[in-house]
Amino acid sequence: MMKKLALIATLVLAGCNQEPEGQPVLRTEIGSGVAEEVPKPTIAINETPDEAVPEIASACREVTFENVSLTHCVADPAKHRISTILSGADGKPYRSLASLAAGRKPDAAPVAFAVNGGMFNGEGKPIGYYVEGEDRQKELSRTDGPGNFHLKPNGVFFGSNGKWQIRSSDDFYRNVGDRPVFGTQSGPMLVIKGKLHPEISENGPSKAIRNGVGVDNDGKAHFVISNAPLSFGILARFYRDELKVPNALFLDGNVSALWDPAKDRLDTGAPLGPLIVVEDRQ
Repeated sequence: MMKKLALIATLVLAGCNQEPEGQPVLRTEIGSGVAEEVPKPTIAINETPDEAVPEIASACREVTFENVSLTHCVADPAKHRISTILSGADGKPYRSLASLAAGRKPDAAPVAFAVNGGMFNGEGKPIGYYVEGEDRQKELSRTDGPGNFHLKPNGVFFGSNGKWQIRSSDDFYRNVGDRPVFGTQSGPMLVIKGKLHPEISENGPSKAIRNGVGVDNDGKAHFVISNAPLSFGILARFYRDELKVPNALFLDGNVSALWDPAKDRLDTGAPLGPLIVVEDRQ
């Protein structure tokens, strides 16, 4: 009888010391279109952390539109503030979201997410209107030329004091007199007053990892990045038909990247230019 009791006690203790199996999470690298399973760290059930760390909710979600995987991130003026940033303390452009993350000060506001935010030259500097912290570093461009930036109408994403807007460059030139706190010019416009850009085809042959931004009627900014190559037409229709924003602006393609700290996503790749940072209000 004593042997049986000892055997039962041994089995019970062994069961208490087993660690639960880690639950996989999805981590998507930009451009791969493939989700990689990464196990979460596990804690044995007989261990208690010194301090419980609250789970941070992501402002981004995975969606599928017309059979293309997208990541949709929402900035809410009641919860977030938006800023543009180009360079670090040394005055040199960051050129990547990883450099931005590494350069954040310990006392800086938590980052909800960040994306690349506008066309740039070989040095990483903006080729169109750019304002950072009310400092206008580049004037509005209304010139003609090659490339997506000059596929008129192009536009400006800008804002001050929690009011964010997107206007075509001509509209901005005619109607915006006060300098915003932040602003970045890119192009082409994807949606203009509820209608698709007239030069964007339904599903053209050009496919790339692309991202954009749109502002809805409630003032929320919707940032979208594709997880697989897609056409301008699909991205524009997602903004018009699913998000129903009156105005949306293409930010860039091929180099598009996202930093979502809550999901441990930090895209790397080709050098970037201006960056858009969405921070939590503290």
